Amino acid sequence: MIKVGLVGLGSMGRVHLDIYRKLEEEGFPIRLVAVLDADGRKFETTERESNLVDVGGASDLSNVNAYTDAELFFQEQLDMVDITLPTYLHEEYTVRSLNKGLPVLCEKPIALDSGSGAVMLEAAEQTGKNLMIGHCLRFWPEYEQLKSIVDGGKYGKVKTATFYRGGGAPEWSYENWMLQVEKSGGALVDLHIHDVDMINWLFGKPEAVSALCSEHYDIVSAHFRYSDGKIIHAQADLSLPGEVGFEMTFKVHLEQATLVYRDFRLTVYPADGPSWVYEHDGNLGHYREIKYFAERLLSGEAVETSPPEQSLLALRIVEAERVSSGQGGQFVTIGE
Repeated sequence: MIKVGLVGLGSMGRVHLDIYRKLEEEGFPIRLVAVLDADGRKFETTERESNLVDVGGASDLSNVNAYTDAELFFQEQLDMVDITLPTYLHEEYTVRSLNKGLPVLCEKPIALDSGSGAVMLEAAEQTGKNLMIGHCLRFWPEYEQLKSIVDGGKYGKVKTATFYRGGGAPEWSYENWMLQVEKSGGALVDLHIHDVDMINWLFGKPEAVSALCSEHYDIVSAHFRYSDGKIIHAQADLSLPGEVGFEMTFKVHLEQATLVYRDFRLTVYPADGPSWVYEHDGNLGHYREIKYFAERLLSGEAVETSPPEQSLLALRIVEAERVSSGQGGQFVTIGE
């Protein structure tokens, strides 16, 4: 039985909490035993806003020890820690957990800057404990299917791909931390990094990146250069006015098919046959990533699908995009 301590009870923390409840109900050997949040009001509120899914209703905190004091929280008998805190706190709580001998699942991005991310990786290496960053698109069914099709080569090579994520300003975040660039990195680091990690997973590390960003990094438009000439573009916008809702999409043009993901549905348009819609079991990326990490703990295996080194690389690519934007969109190579 894996005993879990959850750190952070904001929107994503509540999503994770409900997933642990679901896994328990399904008979998976895991149990959430403790929750830590500095704001004790979080344990009583029913507010559960999210930019991605409707998670309305109060969280079930019965049979869970709730703490506002980290010292008391870390006295619990735990087998792993799940960190869903604001980005600027990732390094502190990840390193603290690892140094206590606890494997860590930490929400993306890995950290606010690559220096902090490198410290987290070093702590994982020194302690020998698993560290995984929750880049959920690697576990999202439609993006997994995209990866399978690209790698399988059934429809030939990719010629061009466009990825998009966007919505209204995240004014629902705790004390508006997501609207503070010094705490979140803006849409560039918090949102756009999803697609950066996906592009890196699909095609490998780009030779260079070019980007233009708005003043506060809430709008991003980036191109990724590869030696084989394919054209890859990603855009993010967290400043849309009106009740437009959240959207994540992609369109991938292969030699013999076009793949379109829109309205949370993936449609494949082959060149020589009828289109078809990809179907799956309904479990989305957050559920699948948590279960995957837990399965790795049970088997004693290292993380392979979303290794922390890849999460750090995604952040370094984003940092290169920031430099490019400051240079008027010139291509910038990615640091090691």
